[in-house]
Amino acid sequence: MAKRTHGFRRRTRNKLRKPYGEKNTVNQFLEEFKEGERIVLKIEPSSHKAMPHPRFKGKNGVVKGKRGKSYIVEIKDGGLTKTIITKPEHIRHINK
Repeated sequence: MAKRTHGFRRRTRNKLRKPYGEKNTVNQFLEEFKEGERIVLKIEPSSHKAMPHPRFKGKNGVVKGKRGKSYIVEIKDGGLTKTIITKPEHIRHINK
């Protein structure tokens, strides 16, 4: 018997699927965020670098800083505050 895998993208066939016809744009990869800005984590499945864990999909957070090309984002998960380092293609502005 083969050993069951427990990889990073395990059981995410539907969660990390894009809607039919949705395309990537260069602007998503070059978008800038300011410190203190409110964002939402929307994982881009075609870009694997600095991808946050799928359990954080749809969570709201605050940009705390920048590290290289990536952003440091703080989110609330349960009663804890967690820090995630992710690229700009995986985060979106919250429309107010």
